[in-house]
Amino acid sequence: MVNQMRVCCILLASAITTSSIASAAPPATPSGSAALPALPPGAPPAPVPTPVPVPTPVPVPTPAPVVADGIAGTRVHHAPKTTVPANADVEVSVDISRPDLSRRVLLVYRDADAVRELPFERLGGAAAPGFLAKIPAAQVHGQLAYAIEVENLDGSRSAVFATREDMHPVYVMGDVADAREQALLDRNDHRRNVLVASGEYVHFGTSDVATSTIDPATQQPTKTAVPDEYWRADASYTYRFLRVVDEFGIRFGVVRGTQPTTYPTTKVGLNYGAPRLRLRATDWLYFDGELLTSVTELGFAVGAGTAMLIGDPFGVRLSVGVEGVQVFGVRTYARFDVPAGRRVLLSPTIEITNMPHASDVGMRLTLDVKFNLGKGFSLIARGGYMARKFTDVGYGGGLSTAYAF
Repeated sequence: MVNQMRVCCILLASAITTSSIASAAPPATPSGSAALPALPPGAPPAPVPTPVPVPTPVPVPTPAPVVADGIAGTRVHHAPKTTVPANADVEVSVDISRPDLSRRVLLVYRDADAVRELPFERLGGAAAPGFLAKIPAAQVHGQLAYAIEVENLDGSRSAVFATREDMHPVYVMGDVADAREQALLDRNDHRRNVLVASGEYVHFGTSDVATSTIDPATQQPTKTAVPDEYWRADASYTYRFLRVVDEFGIRFGVVRGTQPTTYPTTKVGLNYGAPRLRLRATDWLYFDGELLTSVTELGFAVGAGTAMLIGDPFGVRLSVGVEGVQVFGVRTYARFDVPAGRRVLLSPTIEITNMPHASDVGMRLTLDVKFNLGKGFSLIARGGYMARKFTDVGYGGGLSTAYAF
Protein backbone atom coordinates (compact mmCIF):
# COMPACT_ATOMS: atom_id res chain seq x y z
CA MET A 1 0.00 0.00 0.00
CA VAL A 2 2.76 2.33 0.99
CA ASN A 3 4.60 1.57 -2.27
CA GLN A 4 1.54 2.32 -4.38
CA MET A 5 1.19 5.70 -2.65
CA ARG A 6 4.84 6.51 -3.47
CA VAL A 7 4.32 5.78 -7.18
CA CYS A 8 1.27 7.99 -7.31
CA CYS A 9 3.14 10.87 -5.70
CA ILE A 10 6.01 10.58 -8.21
CA LEU A 11 3.63 10.58 -11.19
CA LEU A 12 1.79 13.60 -9.85
CA ALA A 13 5.01 15.55 -9.36
CA SER A 14 6.17 14.80 -12.99
CA ALA A 15 2.88 16.00 -14.42
CA ILE A 16 3.06 19.30 -12.48
CA THR A 17 6.63 19.94 -13.72
CA THR A 18 5.79 19.30 -17.38
CA SER A 19 2.80 21.62 -17.25
CA SER A 20 4.91 24.42 -15.81
CA ILE A 21 7.52 24.18 -18.61
CA ALA A 22 4.85 24.20 -21.33
CA SER A 23 3.18 27.31 -19.92
CA ALA A 24 6.53 29.16 -19.74
CA ALA A 25 7.66 28.48 -23.43
CA PRO A 26 7.06 31.35 -25.94
CA PRO A 27 4.75 30.81 -28.87
CA ALA A 28 6.40 29.15 -31.91
CA THR A 29 7.35 31.38 -34.90
CA PRO A 30 7.82 30.06 -38.41
CA SER A 31 11.47 29.58 -39.19
CA GLY A 32 13.04 32.36 -41.27
CA SER A 33 10.05 34.77 -41.12
CA ALA A 34 8.66 37.30 -38.65
CA ALA A 35 5.36 36.88 -36.94
CA LEU A 36 2.49 38.43 -38.90
CA PRO A 37 0.51 41.14 -37.01
CA ALA A 38 -3.11 40.54 -36.34
CA LEU A 39 -5.46 41.98 -39.00
CA PRO A 40 -8.18 44.32 -37.90
CA PRO A 41 -11.68 43.02 -38.13
CA GLY A 42 -13.17 43.25 -41.68
CA ALA A 43 -9.77 43.75 -43.44
CA PRO A 44 -9.04 41.68 -46.62
CA PRO A 45 -6.60 38.80 -46.29
CA ALA A 46 -2.89 39.54 -46.90
CA PRO A 47 -1.53 38.58 -50.36
CA VAL A 48 0.44 35.37 -50.64
CA PRO A 49 4.07 36.09 -51.72
CA THR A 50 5.10 34.72 -55.20
CA PRO A 51 7.87 32.11 -54.96
CA VAL A 52 11.22 33.11 -56.52
CA PRO A 53 12.13 30.82 -59.53
CA VAL A 54 15.19 28.67 -59.10
CA PRO A 55 17.67 29.00 -62.13
CA THR A 56 18.28 25.84 -64.20
CA PRO A 57 21.91 24.62 -63.94
CA VAL A 58 23.91 25.21 -67.19
CA PRO A 59 26.08 22.21 -68.25
CA VAL A 60 29.79 23.03 -68.25
CA PRO A 61 31.53 21.96 -71.55
CA THR A 62 34.29 19.42 -71.28
CA PRO A 63 37.60 21.20 -71.91
CA ALA A 64 39.60 20.19 -75.06
CA PRO A 65 42.77 18.18 -74.56
CA VAL A 66 45.72 20.41 -73.92
CA VAL A 67 49.33 19.51 -74.69
CA ALA A 68 52.33 20.54 -72.69
CA ASP A 69 52.77 23.87 -74.48
CA GLY A 70 49.18 24.85 -73.77
CA ILE A 71 47.82 24.50 -77.36
CA ALA A 72 45.06 22.01 -78.12
CA GLY A 73 45.53 19.12 -80.59
CA THR A 74 48.51 17.58 -82.38
CA ARG A 75 51.34 20.02 -83.02
CA VAL A 76 53.86 19.67 -85.89
CA HIS A 77 57.25 21.36 -85.88
CA HIS A 78 59.09 21.47 -89.21
CA ALA A 79 62.12 23.18 -90.79
CA PRO A 80 61.23 23.71 -94.51
CA LYS A 81 63.44 22.44 -97.30
CA THR A 82 64.48 24.87 -100.02
CA THR A 83 66.79 22.88 -102.33
CA VAL A 84 67.23 19.17 -103.01
CA PRO A 85 69.42 17.22 -105.48
CA ALA A 86 67.71 15.70 -108.50
CA ASN A 87 67.20 11.94 -108.81
CA ALA A 88 67.85 11.31 -105.11
CA ASP A 89 65.56 10.39 -102.21
CA VAL A 90 64.19 13.43 -100.35
CA GLU A 91 63.72 12.93 -96.60
CA VAL A 92 61.27 15.32 -94.94
CA SER A 93 61.44 15.21 -91.13
CA VAL A 94 59.13 16.71 -88.49
CA ASP A 95 58.71 16.68 -84.72
CA ILE A 96 55.17 15.87 -83.58
CA SER A 97 53.72 16.73 -80.18
CA ARG A 98 50.82 14.58 -78.97
CA PRO A 99 50.42 12.31 -82.02
CA ASP A 100 47.78 10.43 -80.02
CA LEU A 101 45.34 13.31 -80.65
CA SER A 102 45.21 12.58 -84.41
CA ARG A 103 45.06 9.62 -86.72
CA ARG A 104 48.21 10.44 -88.69
CA VAL A 105 50.31 13.23 -90.18
CA LEU A 106 50.73 13.30 -93.99
CA LEU A 107 53.24 14.77 -96.43
CA VAL A 108 51.35 15.99 -99.52
CA TYR A 109 53.66 16.73 -102.44
CA ARG A 110 53.48 17.58 -106.12
CA ASP A 111 56.18 16.32 -108.51
CA ALA A 112 56.46 16.76 -112.27
CA ASP A 113 53.64 14.25 -112.87
CA ALA A 114 51.01 14.28 -110.11
CA VAL A 115 50.02 15.18 -106.53
CA ARG A 116 50.83 12.39 -104.07
CA GLU A 117 50.88 11.85 -100.29
CA LEU A 118 52.92 9.85 -97.80
CA PRO A 119 52.39 9.21 -94.06
CA PHE A 120 55.08 10.29 -91.62
CA GLU A 121 56.61 7.35 -89.74
CA ARG A 122 58.32 7.41 -86.36
CA LEU A 123 62.11 7.40 -86.50
CA GLY A 124 62.84 5.70 -83.16
CA GLY A 125 60.95 4.28 -80.22
CA ALA A 126 57.62 5.42 -78.87
CA ALA A 127 59.26 8.22 -76.87
CA ALA A 128 61.16 9.70 -79.84
CA PRO A 129 59.62 12.91 -81.24
CA GLY A 130 61.08 12.58 -84.75
CA PHE A 131 58.99 11.44 -87.75
CA LEU A 132 60.10 10.97 -91.37
CA ALA A 133 58.53 10.74 -94.86
CA LYS A 134 60.71 9.86 -97.87
CA ILE A 135 59.98 10.94 -101.46
CA PRO A 136 61.40 8.33 -103.92
CA ALA A 137 64.28 9.45 -106.15
CA ALA A 138 62.36 8.56 -109.32
CA GLN A 139 59.89 11.36 -108.54
CA VAL A 140 62.50 14.02 -107.77
CA HIS A 141 63.05 15.80 -111.06
CA GLY A 142 61.80 18.92 -112.76
CA GLN A 143 59.64 20.58 -110.11
CA LEU A 144 58.74 19.72 -106.52
CA ALA A 145 56.49 21.32 -103.88
CA TYR A 146 54.92 20.05 -100.66
CA ALA A 147 52.58 20.69 -97.73
CA ILE A 148 51.91 18.94 -94.42
CA GLU A 149 48.46 17.92 -93.18
CA VAL A 150 47.11 16.41 -89.95
CA GLU A 151 44.28 13.89 -90.22
CA ASN A 152 42.14 14.45 -87.13
CA LEU A 153 40.36 11.79 -85.12
CA ASP A 154 37.04 12.57 -86.84
CA GLY A 155 38.58 12.06 -90.29
CA SER A 156 38.88 15.73 -91.21
CA ARG A 157 42.20 17.22 -92.26
CA SER A 158 43.99 20.36 -91.16
CA ALA A 159 46.83 22.03 -93.04
CA VAL A 160 49.69 22.72 -90.65
CA PHE A 161 52.37 23.72 -93.18
CA ALA A 162 51.42 25.33 -96.52
CA THR A 163 48.28 24.04 -98.30
CA ARG A 164 47.39 21.87 -101.25
CA GLU A 165 46.44 25.00 -103.20
CA ASP A 166 49.61 26.88 -102.25
CA MET A 167 52.39 24.37 -101.63
CA HIS A 168 55.88 25.23 -100.47
CA PRO A 169 58.17 25.13 -103.56
CA VAL A 170 61.49 23.30 -103.53
CA TYR A 171 64.22 23.92 -106.08
CA VAL A 172 65.47 20.65 -107.60
CA MET A 173 69.17 21.00 -108.34
CA GLY A 174 70.04 18.88 -111.36
CA ASP A 175 73.43 18.43 -113.01
CA VAL A 176 74.41 20.19 -116.22
CA ALA A 177 72.92 17.41 -118.36
CA ASP A 178 69.59 17.67 -116.53
CA ALA A 179 69.50 21.44 -116.92
CA ARG A 180 70.37 21.19 -120.60
CA GLU A 181 67.73 18.53 -121.23
CA GLN A 182 65.09 20.59 -119.47
CA ALA A 183 66.03 23.71 -121.44
CA LEU A 184 65.80 21.88 -124.76
CA LEU A 185 62.49 20.30 -123.77
CA ASP A 186 61.12 23.74 -122.92
CA ARG A 187 62.20 25.02 -126.33
CA ASN A 188 60.32 22.17 -127.99
CA ASP A 189 57.20 22.33 -125.79
CA HIS A 190 58.21 19.01 -124.19
CA ARG A 191 57.76 17.16 -127.50
CA ARG A 192 60.22 14.26 -127.69
CA ASN A 193 58.69 12.26 -130.53
CA VAL A 194 58.72 13.35 -134.18
CA LEU A 195 56.95 11.72 -137.15
CA VAL A 196 57.84 12.85 -140.68
CA ALA A 197 56.39 11.89 -144.08
CA SER A 198 58.06 13.28 -147.18
CA GLY A 199 58.12 13.03 -150.95
CA GLU A 200 60.52 14.42 -153.56
CA TYR A 201 60.99 14.53 -157.33
CA VAL A 202 64.44 15.08 -158.89
CA HIS A 203 65.10 15.68 -162.63
CA PHE A 204 68.68 16.12 -163.81
CA GLY A 205 67.74 16.53 -167.46
CA THR A 206 68.02 14.07 -170.35
CA SER A 207 70.93 12.22 -171.93
CA ASP A 208 71.46 10.43 -175.24
CA VAL A 209 72.00 6.73 -174.69
CA ALA A 210 73.24 4.30 -177.32
CA THR A 211 70.79 1.61 -178.31
CA SER A 212 71.37 -1.82 -179.81
CA THR A 213 70.22 -0.59 -183.24
CA ILE A 214 72.96 0.23 -185.82
CA ASP A 215 72.57 3.24 -188.08
CA PRO A 216 73.22 2.01 -191.69
CA ALA A 217 74.61 5.35 -192.77
CA THR A 218 77.18 5.71 -190.00
CA GLN A 219 77.42 2.12 -188.90
CA GLN A 220 77.14 3.45 -185.32
CA PRO A 221 74.55 2.58 -182.68
CA THR A 222 71.60 4.89 -182.77
CA LYS A 223 70.92 7.05 -179.74
CA THR A 224 67.77 7.84 -177.82
CA ALA A 225 67.00 10.46 -175.16
CA VAL A 226 66.58 8.98 -171.68
CA PRO A 227 65.41 11.15 -168.74
CA ASP A 228 67.78 11.24 -165.78
CA GLU A 229 65.32 11.43 -162.91
CA TYR A 230 63.91 9.74 -159.83
CA TRP A 231 61.27 10.17 -157.17
CA ARG A 232 61.51 9.29 -153.49
CA ALA A 233 58.94 8.75 -150.70
CA ASP A 234 59.76 7.89 -147.11
CA ALA A 235 58.54 8.05 -143.53
CA SER A 236 60.63 8.43 -140.38
CA TYR A 237 60.32 8.41 -136.61
CA THR A 238 62.69 10.16 -134.18
CA TYR A 239 62.88 10.09 -130.40
CA ARG A 240 64.78 12.87 -128.63
CA PHE A 241 66.77 11.71 -125.60
CA LEU A 242 68.52 15.09 -125.38
CA ARG A 243 71.43 13.57 -123.47
CA VAL A 244 74.79 12.26 -124.73
CA VAL A 245 72.68 10.11 -127.03
CA ASP A 246 70.77 13.05 -128.42
CA GLU A 247 68.42 11.34 -130.86
CA PHE A 248 67.50 7.95 -132.23
CA GLY A 249 65.48 7.48 -135.38
CA ILE A 250 64.54 5.10 -138.13
CA ARG A 251 63.23 5.68 -141.65
CA PHE A 252 61.76 3.57 -144.42
CA GLY A 253 61.37 4.55 -148.04
CA VAL A 254 61.34 3.74 -151.73
CA VAL A 255 63.13 5.28 -154.71
CA ARG A 256 62.14 4.79 -158.34
CA GLY A 257 63.58 6.38 -161.46
CA THR A 258 65.53 6.18 -164.70
CA GLN A 259 69.12 7.01 -165.52
CA PRO A 260 71.31 7.11 -168.66
CA THR A 261 72.98 3.69 -168.95
CA THR A 262 73.15 1.16 -171.74
CA TYR A 263 69.72 1.00 -173.31
CA PRO A 264 67.20 -0.48 -172.47
CA THR A 265 68.32 -1.08 -168.85
CA THR A 266 67.35 2.38 -167.58
CA LYS A 267 65.00 1.62 -164.67
CA VAL A 268 66.43 1.97 -161.19
CA GLY A 269 64.91 1.43 -157.79
CA LEU A 270 65.63 1.17 -154.10
CA ASN A 271 63.62 -0.10 -151.10
CA TYR A 272 65.40 0.77 -147.88
CA GLY A 273 65.31 0.94 -144.11
CA ALA A 274 67.82 2.95 -142.10
CA PRO A 275 68.27 3.34 -138.32
CA ARG A 276 70.02 6.55 -137.23
CA LEU A 277 71.78 7.74 -134.06
CA ARG A 278 72.93 11.23 -133.07
CA LEU A 279 75.60 11.72 -130.40
CA ARG A 280 76.43 14.96 -128.60
CA ALA A 281 80.10 15.82 -128.21
CA THR A 282 79.53 19.32 -126.84
CA ASP A 283 76.65 21.78 -126.79
CA TRP A 284 77.62 22.90 -130.30
CA LEU A 285 79.00 19.71 -131.91
CA TYR A 286 77.02 16.58 -132.84
CA PHE A 287 77.70 13.47 -134.92
CA ASP A 288 75.14 11.44 -136.84
CA GLY A 289 75.57 7.82 -137.88
CA GLU A 290 73.26 5.76 -140.07
CA LEU A 291 73.16 2.20 -141.39
CA LEU A 292 71.08 1.36 -144.44
CA THR A 293 69.86 -1.94 -145.81
CA SER A 294 68.12 -2.03 -149.14
CA VAL A 295 66.99 -3.96 -152.18
CA THR A 296 67.95 -2.43 -155.54
CA GLU A 297 67.18 -3.38 -159.12
CA LEU A 298 70.29 -5.58 -158.95
CA GLY A 299 69.52 -7.25 -155.62
CA PHE A 300 70.33 -6.79 -151.92
CA ALA A 301 72.59 -3.86 -151.01
CA VAL A 302 73.84 -2.14 -147.88
CA GLY A 303 74.90 1.40 -147.16
CA ALA A 304 75.93 3.83 -144.45
CA GLY A 305 76.04 7.53 -143.76
CA THR A 306 77.60 9.99 -141.35
CA ALA A 307 77.27 13.70 -140.69
CA MET A 308 78.71 16.38 -138.46
CA LEU A 309 76.48 19.11 -137.08
CA ILE A 310 78.00 22.37 -135.83
CA GLY A 311 75.86 24.85 -133.92
CA ASP A 312 72.46 24.83 -132.23
CA PRO A 313 70.49 21.66 -133.08
CA PHE A 314 67.26 23.70 -133.00
CA GLY A 315 68.65 26.98 -134.31
CA VAL A 316 71.50 28.15 -136.52
CA ARG A 317 73.63 25.19 -137.57
CA LEU A 318 75.82 23.77 -140.32
CA SER A 319 75.59 20.11 -141.32
CA VAL A 320 78.19 18.35 -143.47
CA GLY A 321 77.73 14.69 -144.39
CA VAL A 322 78.19 11.81 -146.77
CA GLU A 323 75.94 8.84 -147.58
CA GLY A 324 76.45 5.86 -149.86
CA VAL A 325 74.44 2.86 -150.96
CA GLN A 326 76.10 -0.10 -152.60
CA VAL A 327 75.55 0.02 -156.41
CA PHE A 328 72.97 2.83 -156.11
CA GLY A 329 75.43 5.70 -155.59
CA VAL A 330 77.02 8.20 -153.19
CA ARG A 331 76.03 11.69 -152.10
CA THR A 332 77.92 14.37 -150.15
CA TYR A 333 76.24 17.53 -148.93
CA ALA A 334 76.49 20.68 -146.87
CA ARG A 335 73.40 22.25 -145.34
CA PHE A 336 72.98 25.51 -143.45
CA ASP A 337 69.91 26.10 -141.26
CA VAL A 338 68.97 29.60 -140.17
CA PRO A 339 65.71 30.77 -138.51
CA ALA A 340 63.82 33.55 -140.29
CA GLY A 341 61.48 34.48 -137.48
CA ARG A 342 59.69 32.43 -134.87
CA ARG A 343 57.87 30.13 -137.28
CA VAL A 344 60.09 29.92 -140.38
CA LEU A 345 63.37 28.06 -140.91
CA LEU A 346 65.42 28.42 -144.12
CA SER A 347 67.79 25.61 -145.13
CA PRO A 348 69.88 26.01 -148.31
CA THR A 349 71.75 22.83 -149.34
CA ILE A 350 74.45 21.99 -151.87
CA GLU A 351 74.82 18.34 -152.84
CA ILE A 352 77.17 16.39 -155.11
CA THR A 353 75.89 12.94 -156.13
CA ASN A 354 75.89 10.19 -158.72
CA MET A 355 72.59 8.79 -157.48
CA PRO A 356 70.68 7.02 -158.82
CA HIS A 357 73.19 4.59 -160.29
CA ALA A 358 74.65 7.14 -162.71
CA SER A 359 78.07 7.16 -164.36
CA ASP A 360 78.35 10.96 -164.15
CA VAL A 361 78.34 13.18 -161.06
CA GLY A 362 75.64 15.81 -160.74
CA MET A 363 75.03 18.78 -158.50
CA ARG A 364 71.92 19.85 -156.64
CA LEU A 365 71.21 23.29 -155.19
CA THR A 366 68.04 23.30 -153.11
CA LEU A 367 66.26 25.45 -150.57
CA ASP A 368 64.01 24.06 -147.84
CA VAL A 369 61.50 26.36 -146.13
CA LYS A 370 60.00 25.00 -142.92
CA PHE A 371 56.80 26.52 -141.55
CA ASN A 372 55.87 25.90 -137.92
CA LEU A 373 52.08 25.57 -137.93
CA GLY A 374 51.71 25.21 -134.15
CA LYS A 375 50.63 22.37 -131.84
CA GLY A 376 53.55 20.26 -133.07
CA PHE A 377 52.73 20.41 -136.79
CA SER A 378 55.13 21.74 -139.41
CA LEU A 379 55.33 21.83 -143.20
CA ILE A 380 58.54 21.78 -145.28
CA ALA A 381 58.63 22.83 -148.95
CA ARG A 382 61.66 22.18 -151.17
CA GLY A 383 62.68 23.48 -154.57
CA GLY A 384 65.90 23.88 -156.49
CA TYR A 385 68.24 23.50 -159.44
CA MET A 386 70.09 20.31 -160.42
CA ALA A 387 72.12 19.09 -163.36
CA ARG A 388 74.82 16.63 -164.45
CA LYS A 389 75.85 18.78 -167.41
CA PHE A 390 76.03 22.54 -167.68
CA THR A 391 74.19 22.34 -171.01
CA ASP A 392 71.22 20.48 -169.56
CA VAL A 393 69.50 22.11 -166.60
CA GLY A 394 67.18 20.13 -164.37
CA TYR A 395 64.79 20.92 -161.55
CA GLY A 396 63.27 19.33 -158.51
CA GLY A 397 60.93 19.84 -155.62
CA GLY A 398 59.41 18.15 -152.63
CA LEU A 399 57.03 18.43 -149.74
CA SER A 400 57.23 17.10 -146.18
CA THR A 401 54.98 17.23 -143.17
CA ALA A 402 56.02 16.59 -139.56
CA TYR A 403 54.25 16.14 -136.24
CA ALA A 404 56.05 16.38 -132.90
CA PHE A 405 54.44 15.11 -129.69
